Order: sequence, then C-alpha cells, then structure tokens
Amino acid sequence: MSPQGSGKLAALLLSPTFVVLALVIAYPLISALRESLYRREEGVDESGFVVEGERFVGIDNYTAIFQGEVADRFWNAFVNTTMFTVVSVAIEIVIGVSMALVMHHALRGRGLVRASILVPWAIPTAVSALLWQWIFQSDGVANAVIGQQVLWTAEGQQAFWAVVIADTWKTAPFIGLLTLAGLQIISTDVYEAARVDGANAWLTFWRITLPLVKPALLVAVLFRVLDVLRMFDLPYVMIGARKSSVETLSMLAQDEATNLRYGPAAAYATVLFVYVVLVAFVFVKLLGADIIGEARTRRKEVKKRAPVPAPSTAQAGVGV
Repeated sequence: MSPQGSGKLAALLLSPTFVVLALVIAYPLISALRESLYRREEGVDESGFVVEGERFVGIDNYTAIFQGEVADRFWNAFVNTTMFTVVSVAIEIVIGVSMALVMHHALRGRGLVRASILVPWAIPTAVSALLWQWIFQSDGVANAVIGQQVLWTAEGQQAFWAVVIADTWKTAPFIGLLTLAGLQIISTDVYEAARVDGANAWLTFWRITLPLVKPALLVAVLFRVLDVLRMFDLPYVMIGARKSSVETLSMLAQDEATNLRYGPAAAYATVLFVYVVLVAFVFVKLLGADIIGEARTRRKEVKKRAPVPAPSTAQAGVGV
C-alpha cells in the first residue's frame, strides 16, 4: 500500500476517535468560553426597564476575577491549588518511588503486596474523603495516635495538611505502580556491571536506576500534576465548601455555578484550563516528558543510521 493510501486508511480508522473527542472535549470547551462572555442579570437597568436573562459583557467576567474581594478569594484559591500540587506531588514521588523499589525486589508474596497497594487508588475519591474525615474527627484515630485534640476538619492550616495526607495515601500507589513498570524493563546486566565497577547502592540508584526509570516516572508525575490542579472532590467532601484554607480553583468555579452565576463560573473554569495547559507545556518542555517527541527523534536517528542499499547488477549495467 502506498504512503498516501496508508494515511487515508489511518485517518478513516481514527475518525470515530476524533468525533468522540470533539463531542466530549471541543464542544464543552467552546461552550464554556462562550458562557464566560455572558452574565446573568435580573433587575432594573438605568432606563427603568426590567432586565432578565443573560447579557453579553465581553471580558468583564475575567477582569472581575482580579479586582476587589473577588480577587482576594481567587488568589487564595490559586495559591491553595498550587501548594496542593507542589506539596502533594513531591511527597507522592518520594513515597511512590520507595514503594516501587521495595516491590521490585524479589520477595515472598510480592503479588499480594502489589494488589494491596492498588486498594487506596481504586477507592472512589468521595469515599476516601469520608474515610479520612472519620479518621480526622476530634475523637478520631489521628488525634488518638498523636495524643492531642486537633480540629483537623475545621478552618485552618491543619485542614490543608489533612487533605495532603489523604491525597498522598490515595494516589502515591499510582506513581509507585508506573515507576515499577519502568523498573521492570531495566536489564539486570546493567546492575551487574555496576557492581563489578564497585558502585554502591546509592550511586547505583542515582546513576542507573533513576535515569533509566525517568520516562515512566515523568509520565506518572505529569498525570498527577494535572490531576491535583483540578482537585475538587477530596477537600470539598472532607473539609467542606467555602473554607479558605483548602478552597481550590475548581471549588471556586463550582461555588459560582451553584449560586447561578454561570458566567463567572465559566471564567474561573477557563482560567483553570489555561493554567493547566501552561503547567503541562512547561513540564513537557523543561523536564523532558515529551515521550512522543523523543520517539520521533529516535526514529529519525535510526533512519539516518540505516545503511543505503547497494545498487543491483542490472541497475549498475544500465548506469554504464
């Protein structure tokens, strides 16, 4: 089959996927952008006429985000979202990589250990939030362990750390499992060569294990970063709505929509979307998580290194 025919066949086979993506991604995104340019108003205008329904306001919903009391609430939610992302993902990387290293070594009952580690990740987030809400009650398990009466689910910095602990417990296994998949494709010959050269365990980890597992680890971290930036259900169920210490951008957008302010809610959602896209772009470009780009580069290098076939006898005779 010619390259042109292969391209048409590939486009035909991928067309159902493109249609589904257009319905579930493109259409809602365009609708949100359109909604963010309108504002619902009810009352009497300057001329004394009754105004009802939506009115086109342009970028007023966006400019209102950065002004007055609304700006204070927005920046608080923005900082909370960013801090949740940085702190949670950093802790999950350390715990997840440690879990992967433990599971990678041959030990009795390794299959059971892997299955049990999946349990927190498989639990629905709302159920997990209720579970940790019970743990962090004033008379719950957490206070019984530390021997102090801390109001974990009340307004304050302790609520932030309660959400971080719950999120880490639930999603660290995700990073651990993807890292384990990367560890299993590393050849044992590499470690044997390192032992022969006299490398200790720490040097082997930094010079061999971490660089070779980097592609899988970066993909796991990228997924987790994008997931935490959209955090909503865990702090909402566990701590509650309109709590400044844990309110995120998603919670802010939901609160506006609940109060029938769909235009500002769509503006918040759009700002969050732009924030997620920028973080993903910077992550891919700076940290080298561009798996597709790396694959294309390797393919081009292989083609350049491929030997040029020698001309056949008949072609050589024609040339003479």
